[in-house]
Amino acid sequence: MDNKIELNDQEIARREKLPKYEAAGLDPYGKAYKVSHHASEIREICKKKNAKQLEKLHLTVSFAGRIMAIRRMGKASFMKLQDKTGYMQVYMGIDVVGKKQYDLFKLADIGDIVGVKGFVMMTRTGELTIRCEKYTHLTKCLHPLPEKFHGLTDVEERYRRRYLDLIMNDEAKAVAFMRPRMVRSIQEYLDKEGFIEVETSMLSPILGGASARPFVTHHNALDKDFYLRIATEINLKKLLVGGLERVYEIGRLFRNEGMDATHNPEFTTIEAYQAYGDLQSMRKLAENMIRKAAKDVTGSAIVTYQDKVIDFKSPFRWVSMAELIKEKTGIDFTSQITFEEAKALADEHEIHLDKFKNTVGHIMNEFFEKYCEADLIQPTFVHTYPIEVSPLTKKSKDPRFVERFELFVNGHELANAYTELNDPLDQRERFLAQLKAKELGDEEANELDEEFLEALEYGMPPAGGIGMGIDRLACLLCNQSTIREIILFPTMKDK
Repeated sequence: MDNKIELNDQEIARREKLPKYEAAGLDPYGKAYKVSHHASEIREICKKKNAKQLEKLHLTVSFAGRIMAIRRMGKASFMKLQDKTGYMQVYMGIDVVGKKQYDLFKLADIGDIVGVKGFVMMTRTGELTIRCEKYTHLTKCLHPLPEKFHGLTDVEERYRRRYLDLIMNDEAKAVAFMRPRMVRSIQEYLDKEGFIEVETSMLSPILGGASARPFVTHHNALDKDFYLRIATEINLKKLLVGGLERVYEIGRLFRNEGMDATHNPEFTTIEAYQAYGDLQSMRKLAENMIRKAAKDVTGSAIVTYQDKVIDFKSPFRWVSMAELIKEKTGIDFTSQITFEEAKALADEHEIHLDKFKNTVGHIMNEFFEKYCEADLIQPTFVHTYPIEVSPLTKKSKDPRFVERFELFVNGHELANAYTELNDPLDQRERFLAQLKAKELGDEEANELDEEFLEALEYGMPPAGGIGMGIDRLACLLCNQSTIREIILFPTMKDK
């Protein structure tokens, strides 16, 4: 097998420089460097100052970054360096740094990482610039960087080589900083409301907490298969039984399903549970939490997403699933409709049903998905769902329905909330119904979780619970059309 690396002329030239660094007594891959200021800090300190004021200030900085441009002019040169906060121009003069350091600088290529120490000045063209007095080589880049506008245009390649995307694409870097700011905002809100952040296991012996196809893995020591969790719900509810009262977890979930603009096999959610709460508690929590996150990330609760203005500032619409279906089709699923009548309506509207979707509730849910979801652009709480599609939810006054809402924004589900089912006998019946669905071929149906049922038998307080997609909210607040822009390393097909 031939493992020889094919190199182009530029890559060969860069590698040939490595011995020259070593001959000068330098490690081409450097050592620790003390940074005093980042680009954004320098610009903040120096804003509104002219050349004379900067000279008087004599701000001395140690700055490190990647070389993004070099303009050599004999005995004086300019560099453009990039750090995590932006760009700084650097002036290099042989009369300032001396011949030895200037010769070292001559070995530099675009993409190298270097450190410069000097004072900040203003050039005659008005550019804020570091006048380098000491130059330090830190890391050699062995590949030419892609061209700014032509080199990294393949979207798939951007996701595969995210490190290059972050170097070349300022927007990608901005998103990388905005997402954790959003998560921190959510944590701040929940912490202030008395919730405790917890961590629960990602491996589960039982498939439960949501309707989804799982990833299966094997534990060698126990010689037993486990599922990668599809939800954090079951363990968080056990903590309510234990008396923690208000808990939340921000963590990864895994679902063995397709990939598109709104789905990735591994993704991040937040789930929160509030003892002595209900669906209205979760409605208030969701609205306030999202509104705060929007303000903290974008500066406003009214955000622009693609070609739409999304209003998180006004109260979110509150409407039942049955009302929305009636608005679109004229069909009233709150009436005493039989399965045969519902099935005839489904056939008439070309709605295909899987064999395990054999109830009026399943048909109602299919009507909602076909006729209503896509039009829910502004934040909308859709409440009162059929019991068949909500196995962990408390019944409404009408036992055909449950106390559940899903929050839709821009035609997609963003959050899902329940008044939680805490009756262990009712919960057992729901699990048994799920087992029947599984036998009929529903790969997403929950399994019978005896351990969870036992926990409920000790008594779980009345509670509200909510789950929300962190990636989807980040898409909205960062104005990105696909979660692949939000997830730093999305799952990719093989080349």
